[in-house]
Amino acid sequence: MTLGILVLAEPGYAGEEPANTQGSNTEQSGGGDGNGIYAAARIQYSGSVAKNGGTGNVTSSDVNWTPPPCWYAPYLGAKDFKKKMSEDLERQLNTPGMGGTAGSALGQTKRHYEDEYGWDGSPGYKDYNAENDGKGMFWAGVENPNEPDYLKRTSCTDLPFWVENGEAPPARYEEAIKPEMLAALAYQHMQLPATKVTLAPEAETKVNLPTWAWLDKAVFDEVQATAALNVPGFNIQATTTAKPVSLKLEPGAEDAETYPATGECTINADDSIGEPYAKGKADETPPCGVKYLRSSGDDTFKLQATITWEITWTGTGGAGGNLPNGTFGNDQDITVQEIQAVNR
Repeated sequence: MTLGILVLAEPGYAGEEPANTQGSNTEQSGGGDGNGIYAAARIQYSGSVAKNGGTGNVTSSDVNWTPPPCWYAPYLGAKDFKKKMSEDLERQLNTPGMGGTAGSALGQTKRHYEDEYGWDGSPGYKDYNAENDGKGMFWAGVENPNEPDYLKRTSCTDLPFWVENGEAPPARYEEAIKPEMLAALAYQHMQLPATKVTLAPEAETKVNLPTWAWLDKAVFDEVQATAALNVPGFNIQATTTAKPVSLKLEPGAEDAETYPATGECTINADDSIGEPYAKGKADETPPCGVKYLRSSGDDTFKLQATITWEITWTGTGGAGGNLPNGTFGNDQDITVQEIQAVNR
């Protein structure tokens, strides 16, 4: 059913406003009982997340995985919805030149909410279901502002539908918000710490000298981000946890070797990675490190240290599972000097 595109043309944004609402304020109060029946459908993020609702710094290891581009979520109580929708319908029906297919669709939408006109899977409502105000909410489509594909972002275009407090949305709305979707959104907003690898020698090393690299457990711990949606009669949340599992070193120069040869340093039993350099180990091979075979001259090499994080989630009702591993890397400037020898 495409009537919603005709009726409410302006999409929502910032994951806060339904896609069929012409930019209405989802923080207005609704329900009319004076006890906080709110129209707000904002997803609240907490924990280690990017500021101002931005995308975090985690890159999924699965290039085919994406968080939801849009979803359906609670929008307005019945009386607030009646006021908003009826005003929109009247304005558009009275637009000069409105007629034909568009005018017919608007008329059917008005009958749908006022005169119980329905179709398969979408029963109609009497007077916008106003008699049930406070007993549920109309749900509507919400755009994910961090989804770059416009067509995907604006694909939740079904007309707003009623859901009783405490009830699940009709099964046909597969994009109705649920804990696993919140987990994916928490993943999308997760901000991992910028972790600097400890090196020995630090910052400056020598050609053909193994450089030891390690991460202490104290600076290499799991990170959590939570997404929650709380409105009257509907409260769900999910927490996504990122646990570091490995470190990959890329020297930033072709003439270099890594330890191990793959550059993949696995996590130790004590949750650290690598081994700190200690006096007397100069002739040993580091379990995690790099060796440069030529000088960086007057410049530096950019050693990239990328951490792989194992991502899991738990949510309302005991739900939970795995999400694709995530990665996040930092560059460190390394000066490589060549030791000059003089033969006499």
